[in-house]
Amino acid sequence: MDLLNKIKENKAVVGVVGMGYVGLPLLMEFVEQGFKTIGFDIDKKKVEKLNAGQSYIKHISEQRIKAVRDSKLFEATTDFKKISEVDAVLIAVPTPLTKQREPDMSYITGTAEALYPNIHKGQLIVLESSTYPGTTEEVLKPILAKSGLTPDVDFWVAFSPEREDPNNPKYNTRTIPKVVGANNEYARQVSVALYEKVIVKTIPVSSSQAAEATKLLENIFRSVNIALVNEMKMILDKMGIDVWEVIQAASTKPFGYMPFYPGPGLGGHCIPIDPFYLTWKAREYEMSTRFIELAGEINTSMPFWVVQKVMDALNEHGRSLKGSKILVLGAAYKKDIDDPRESPSFKLMEILLEKGATVDYNDPLIPELPSMRMYDIKRKSVDLTPANLASYDCVLISTDHSVYDWNLIVEHSRLVVDSRNATKDVLSHRDKIVKA
Repeated sequence: MDLLNKIKENKAVVGVVGMGYVGLPLLMEFVEQGFKTIGFDIDKKKVEKLNAGQSYIKHISEQRIKAVRDSKLFEATTDFKKISEVDAVLIAVPTPLTKQREPDMSYITGTAEALYPNIHKGQLIVLESSTYPGTTEEVLKPILAKSGLTPDVDFWVAFSPEREDPNNPKYNTRTIPKVVGANNEYARQVSVALYEKVIVKTIPVSSSQAAEATKLLENIFRSVNIALVNEMKMILDKMGIDVWEVIQAASTKPFGYMPFYPGPGLGGHCIPIDPFYLTWKAREYEMSTRFIELAGEINTSMPFWVVQKVMDALNEHGRSLKGSKILVLGAAYKKDIDDPRESPSFKLMEILLEKGATVDYNDPLIPELPSMRMYDIKRKSVDLTPANLASYDCVLISTDHSVYDWNLIVEHSRLVVDSRNATKDVLSHRDKIVKA
């Protein structure tokens, strides 16, 4: 039976490489639609937890993990020899930046090196990791060809960018339309057929390069507009105008406007990173990316601007930043998730520490700060009690988790610097609040 018919009859075995925020929910959709699956990850702890029916991602319930495990359609493994047992391989591994803001392809190349000794004829391999146009053709295919098999003849390769938005109450893996691109008609056809089994709508495009560029455009659009509103925030702050009030008023226009919101800096696995993939690739064509680079400059400057607001607020209270005790609220990159990747909270803490402050943090979803690629700030989340709040010279709101009681926080804090407009509904003690 050929691959297309296997997919149509739910007889294809699906392997997903990378059991993180993207790969795990995608794999679970295939299990829930009756496909036999294998989850691959180099992290033994993740594999052990999955096989034990345990969740390590907040918005994916343990009950759902257990149901997937008990279905007998799923197993997790670190053994890449089992790639030979699957019909389709979906790659969802990180694509970070180096310190020089250049693409770090090590996860993709490392995965491809682990795959090629084990791939077989008739197999489909789809890359989902956000990357620059040309990665599938120029990086992935040549490594897979080391197997001795010929791409687009013996096996099929495509690109379909992940669009995961953890803990989004409106959209999930199944309901977010899926872009699929391939440079071979059959590869595109089988990829679309596979994703149509678990996603409400697929959007085929003409090439893997077009699909790769689609994801970059989506995130560059967001990065540029967030930079615009961050710049507006800084200008309006000087004028004594509340940017949040202005955004709310502008949002009443029913056409020609889309609200974006300022913050202490960009976070997450996409917006702070993806635009620079295109910047890097554009150099190959002797092109500059002025909008992207300007947006990057503004967005990466925001933690410094927020710390300056902390310094100014402390000065108003007769204190210097050096020697002050600062409590940062939130280590996740956005509210109500347990994902700290690229969170601006880490940069805020780094700057505060460099300037001589004593820094603690609280995040009920991240009890201990993990070692990050760029940061190794060893801290455990402190308890958010009235006595603890009162012991800090300043409480800095970096992530506006819904579980936070803003009235209690403001009441018991000496000073609150709010970078998220989280305290907008607090009516008492507003003299303690400084917006940043």
